[in-house]
Amino acid sequence: MFRRVSQLAVGLVLFGLSAALMIRAELGVDPWTVFSQGLENVTGLSIGTLTVLIGVVVLLLWIPLRQRPGIGTVLNILVVGPSLDLGMIWFSPPPELWQRVLMFALGLVLLAVASGLYIGSHFGTGPRDGLMVGLYMRFGVPIWIGRTSVEATVLLIGWVLGGDVWFGTIAFAVLIGPLCGFFLPLLAVPQPSTQKSRDQSNV
Repeated sequence: MFRRVSQLAVGLVLFGLSAALMIRAELGVDPWTVFSQGLENVTGLSIGTLTVLIGVVVLLLWIPLRQRPGIGTVLNILVVGPSLDLGMIWFSPPPELWQRVLMFALGLVLLAVASGLYIGSHFGTGPRDGLMVGLYMRFGVPIWIGRTSVEATVLLIGWVLGGDVWFGTIAFAVLIGPLCGFFLPLLAVPQPSTQKSRDQSNV
């Protein structure tokens, strides 16, 4: 339990900080962050505050989808946004392009590590991932179709509102899946059934 709680806390804070690194690189960001940036331009609220508010709205969409949030889902909403705002204070855009590329790459890898940590703690998915799962469980919409449709929609809205869309957005879309696929099995806390099967295989 200590490892699970520690992973959840570290993963959520690191998630916000890594997102701030990618934003400060100014090379484009993921669709949901583009959406938050667009709303930031319109509302004047900080991007971290908007991340929290968007998470709450997405969580409300779980109700008709009959999804149940875990403690990790709620903490995702409460922790990632403030951590993102903190990172925006700590980090500044580098002057050189190669430095910005390195900053973006570091942020992308750390975000995958953060995802592996908090998802691997088995306390529940984030609100956005749970939305995709809910669409699949409730209506049979394949996760890849649901994810693509939702993220394309928020990306378009965010871009129209002035969000940062560039080649980093494409890099994120192409690389985040394989990176998470690598780190999640590596960082996941063994569940009882998994641990039991491992013990049996070692006998």
